[in-house]
Amino acid sequence: MAGSYVTPDYNPGTPTRDRIVQQLHQHGLKPTHQRVRVAEILMGAPAHMTAEQILAEIRRGGERVSKATVYNTLKVLAQRGLVRQIHLDPERSVYDSTIEPHHHFHDLETGELRDIDPNDIAFSRFPTLPEGMEAEGVEVVIRLRRKRVPASS
Repeated sequence: MAGSYVTPDYNPGTPTRDRIVQQLHQHGLKPTHQRVRVAEILMGAPAHMTAEQILAEIRRGGERVSKATVYNTLKVLAQRGLVRQIHLDPERSVYDSTIEPHHHFHDLETGELRDIDPNDIAFSRFPTLPEGMEAEGVEVVIRLRRKRVPASS
């Protein structure tokens, strides 16, 4: 089932721009042209994208937008729960349009992320949480690499 997990509320029949403008309003965000454009690229269909990929897509369409605007928009979309920010390493984050709890396979060679249905992972133990704390969520990223072929003698 990896790779086929889809956001339950994703409805390809709904006009993308109208749906996104409505979601921005519902989350207390003013739907500026730049916010709508960034959200449209990322949230129009289930996707995993970096800020740089979104910036390139906007510019490919002939529009001008600053890198800071894209980063700031992604930050506020993640803060408001419209997308998930996945920290792959200290230098790179990927933004995920599927906000329902799920996990990921991360191909270290290509950088590709593939969704894992949360029902495909089971935990037999969970650590005792620090005093006064509760778990908000669990996110598993399984890093993949090609099997190494043993050198022949």
